[in-house]
Amino acid sequence: MTFAFTSYPSPVGMLKLVASDRGLAAILWENDDPDRVRLGAMSEQPDHPILVEAVRQLSDYFAGTRTHFDLPLDFHGTDFQKSVWAALLTIPFGETRSYAEIARQLGRPTAFRAVGAANGKNPISIVAPCHRVIGTNGALTGFAGGLEGKAFLLELEGAAV
Repeated sequence: MTFAFTSYPSPVGMLKLVASDRGLAAILWENDDPDRVRLGAMSEQPDHPILVEAVRQLSDYFAGTRTHFDLPLDFHGTDFQKSVWAALLTIPFGETRSYAEIARQLGRPTAFRAVGAANGKNPISIVAPCHRVIGTNGALTGFAGGLEGKAFLLELEGAAV
């Protein structure tokens, strides 16, 4: 399978949007670790319908007029990772959760470190809002887009941290 991609200049840096025919598969950061999300062959296709819609919705989000994304998503990962990423989609705009809260939500209360690892591998940043997951003490913790990017997104959403 070859994935389509386009570049998107955002307020948090240049993002690489990646799609399959099934949905948005990744939003990669400008200085992303190349091993964090592995998808395979890609070709630049800025007119791919999913990418066109992703650009439109991200532009609305950064303009402050969108609080919910409505895109088909195509997650690639383990079953556990997919369960964590699905839990991310339940965190409301402008709110945060701790890794421990996500672990409890999944019925695995001691798996907060595994939740953190899966969160770090979230391929669809921003749309699957891993930036809304913070430390139990309220501290901003690791984020593929950097802590400044995480703080920017939380401030954009009006989240109290």
